[in-house]
Amino acid sequence: MPQDTMGDIAGLIDTHAHLSLLSDRGISPEKRLEELFSGGFGGIIDIGTAAHDLADRVAAFSRFDRIRFAAGIWPYPEAIAGRRELTAVLEQQIQKAPAGLLAAVGECGLDRHWNQAEAGADIAGEGELLEAQLDLAKQYRLPIIIHSRDAAEETAAILARYPEVRGVIHCFSYGTPQARLFLDRGYYLSFAGNLTYKHTGPLREALQFVPEDRLLLETDSPFLAPVPYRGSPADPAMVGAGYRLAAELRGISLEKLKALTAQNTFALFGLKN
Repeated sequence: MPQDTMGDIAGLIDTHAHLSLLSDRGISPEKRLEELFSGGFGGIIDIGTAAHDLADRVAAFSRFDRIRFAAGIWPYPEAIAGRRELTAVLEQQIQKAPAGLLAAVGECGLDRHWNQAEAGADIAGEGELLEAQLDLAKQYRLPIIIHSRDAAEETAAILARYPEVRGVIHCFSYGTPQARLFLDRGYYLSFAGNLTYKHTGPLREALQFVPEDRLLLETDSPFLAPVPYRGSPADPAMVGAGYRLAAELRGISLEKLKALTAQNTFALFGLKN
């Protein structure tokens, strides 16, 4: 396991990881989780991207009592095209989830980097797919995990139609004006490994702007490995690099930041470390 330079992984929480994808990058998720939790790691939210993947992830990782799960459909073109049928499958998975393990709907959202109208993407269908999952979050009283890339205003406009739903903008990648937009709608903001990259001034300013009761941190494993691991597959242990930088930027101790994110994770997802 990569050794974070802060040395101690105790109490860290990764609120967004794709554990089942680690094996595709040569990492045994089971072995890594055993290492993490034996070292006192605080907890992980394991994230879904396909309508049918929840059951397999629960079967693989539910023996670790500090893991909770999210179930959602990422806006792939195929998912957008089959959104009605796949939303029905997703609802079945939600209904069958073991009690206490399903923490959220997601990830789901809008991606204007990959889905561009100029390239023929079904923008209206993408919005309908997001709205269908917001409907599920509302119906089952679950928070929602939102993916929003190059689509802040469009995402916020849809979320505004669901004031009953709470959630998080995962891997927040905008600046302070967009942070305010989502915060005004009651959302948490979660910062990933890209916070540690060069030329991320607006993102770091947004990190400093977020109220302490709306801040979360994540890896988005196996993507977006932070400095100094950039170029390698990310795993939840690397969230420490984000914690360390976030504590420095906000002018607080690492221990205080751990406590804050633990409180926020419990408030939103019900995961207590």
